[in-house]
Amino acid sequence: MAQKPTPGAGKRDNPVAATSLQAGTNTDATNASYQDQRGNGGELQQTTTDRDARITTNHGVPISDNQNSLKGGARGPSLLEDFVLREKIFHFDHERIPERIVHARGSGAHGTFTVTRAIPELTRAALFQAEGTTCDVFVRFSTVAGSKGSKDTPRDVRGFAVKLYTSEGNWDLVGNNMPVFFIQDAIKFPDLIHSVKPEADRMMPQAASAHDTFWDFISLMPESQHMAMWLMSDRAIPRSFRMMEGFGVHTFRLISADGKASYVKFHWKPKLGLQSTLWDEAVKISGADPDYLRRDLWEAIDAGDFPEWDLGIQVFDEAFAAAQSYDVLDATKIIPEEDVPVQVIGTMQLNRNPDNFFAETEQVAFLPTNVPPGIDFSNDPLLQGRLFSYMDTQKSRLGTTNFHQIPINAPRCPMHNFQRDGLMQTQVPKGRANYEPNSLNEAGEAAGPRVDAEQGFRTIARMTELGNEPAEKLRVRAESFADHFSQARQFYLSQTETEQGHIVNAQVFELSKCQMPHVRIRQMSQLRNIDEDLARRVAEGLGMDLPEAAPVAKAPVDAAPSDPLSILKNADRSAKGRKLGVLVTDGADAAVVEALASAARSQGASVMIVSPKVGGPKLADGKQMAADAQLDGAPSVIFDAVAVVASADGAAELVRHKPAIDWLSDAFAHLKAIGYSAEAQPVLDKAGVQADDFVLQASAADQIVSKLCERNWAREKTIWAPK
Repeated sequence: MAQKPTPGAGKRDNPVAATSLQAGTNTDATNASYQDQRGNGGELQQTTTDRDARITTNHGVPISDNQNSLKGGARGPSLLEDFVLREKIFHFDHERIPERIVHARGSGAHGTFTVTRAIPELTRAALFQAEGTTCDVFVRFSTVAGSKGSKDTPRDVRGFAVKLYTSEGNWDLVGNNMPVFFIQDAIKFPDLIHSVKPEADRMMPQAASAHDTFWDFISLMPESQHMAMWLMSDRAIPRSFRMMEGFGVHTFRLISADGKASYVKFHWKPKLGLQSTLWDEAVKISGADPDYLRRDLWEAIDAGDFPEWDLGIQVFDEAFAAAQSYDVLDATKIIPEEDVPVQVIGTMQLNRNPDNFFAETEQVAFLPTNVPPGIDFSNDPLLQGRLFSYMDTQKSRLGTTNFHQIPINAPRCPMHNFQRDGLMQTQVPKGRANYEPNSLNEAGEAAGPRVDAEQGFRTIARMTELGNEPAEKLRVRAESFADHFSQARQFYLSQTETEQGHIVNAQVFELSKCQMPHVRIRQMSQLRNIDEDLARRVAEGLGMDLPEAAPVAKAPVDAAPSDPLSILKNADRSAKGRKLGVLVTDGADAAVVEALASAARSQGASVMIVSPKVGGPKLADGKQMAADAQLDGAPSVIFDAVAVVASADGAAELVRHKPAIDWLSDAFAHLKAIGYSAEAQPVLDKAGVQADDFVLQASAADQIVSKLCERNWAREKTIWAPK
């Protein structure tokens, strides 16, 4: 259990930005926690010039607060007049061309969405008025930190962006594979991404969070600790895009035809269940196949094995929101599914690969502002900044205000307005009227499209949430956003013992890459506020003394563990979508190979025949078997389980071939099922494969295939030294 900080521990003198605290408010502790979060890991490293300099706009205007955007009330919407936010994000949005600044490496696919449960009582969106309603979709999966040419399998958040081409215009549900985020306010987004990108003076490391600047930022931002727990978990190294969840992250609203508003969280639940790789496996996959996840998605769709997700919603009202110990507008928080169950309302299937990667996957432009009537926004300050930023980013990337005319971005319903011209205009609007109102038709009436006062988009009229906030202009963070550790603790305690060990190992690995000791110390001081055992194990793994717990703005509370937060507690037991690798040598028994392949395919798995030579083995019956891959180019890390079917002579050759030994030793170390023919025993012995429940005779085809979606976690304790 984490050490409970004493009351008022979060109140500290703030030499950096004390003037930003609002006189007459009760936000001193909250804001101090954002402005001065050094913890016990040493003071911020500043030169005399740094201390004397003031942060200003690009035009020299001094900035009083660089942490909080200007809002209409402490929990109100961000205001357009905030030139500090506008300039900061404007500059950030234009830092890179033409590659995306974040989510640069992506993979996309076309598909359909089908409503399985109508919800007219919750929303007037036409899509959800009748069961069976369908629309086309385009989905882009991505990593966040790496460049367009980086690898697929780093430890990273995965983007999960869905463009639904509805009859009322495009709906872009732009989310991630984790339900929370690092920051609470969009004004901090440039700082977050600058910290995780390659360090400015040396441009490394690529696509990695294991370095000083990232952990320096994280350890100074207590609000980031919950998301850091997700990032250090197995959620950050998915086995497949097809086997990860998606989340809208923010709290949105549903608006019914009679104007009733409900809060909503969006979830995508994969039909194949959740599965991740091991860290050592992910590292080796990146060398064997940097396009591993992209290839997996493409090949599954190409083979007709179409991945599917259920769309679920958590719906709740203002009374529920007001009763929680956390703020539902805080993007660093989840709403536990035990408190608000996820209701499934539709299913998405991806069933067509792009015809052209650049034209579709690269040029697709997602805008959180794209919502149909009946879906609306909340005052989540991170969401508010995203609504402001994305269109500007698309203009920078795609070079024109007419990016909506690119086919992948164009709506599939009629589109009319009076916007004209612009770079790369491809449409040819006719008529004299390019303004509204007008009276230019022959009868002296309005020409062109008109607004739809009844069915057109209308945002909720009330400016503030819960109806009890003054509409003052304040650069503050609401007190209800101040608890940064309760849900981070809940996440850790919700994991199995195995998953907790992976989080510990990930923290140790990442912090060991930090060269500055004070960064490691400060992060450990934050971990003590999450869980004492976690912090102790990380300290032991680093060989460092455990520092005092960092001060907090608000003491964390104990929340009940939540099983949906664990991958292993919700593991799918189906072989569907998994891949079996079968290493076959000359002289092998064809019947054994065929039985393995048949068992796998009958359960929805795919099979790859691997051979020492790409021409394929000549089997005992004298027939030549076609090989899908050559051994040296198909290491076991790309399979979910493996089998070796060899003759005595073939096994003797494998024993002398280092890639064959690695093929088996890696599969054993990565806790996978291993099938083998009796003749292959010398190869297993050389590779150090020891007998257990997951090492089976190749003739036990059904048993091997049944373990495709599993790992032998008991084996992990004998192979990987615990921390």
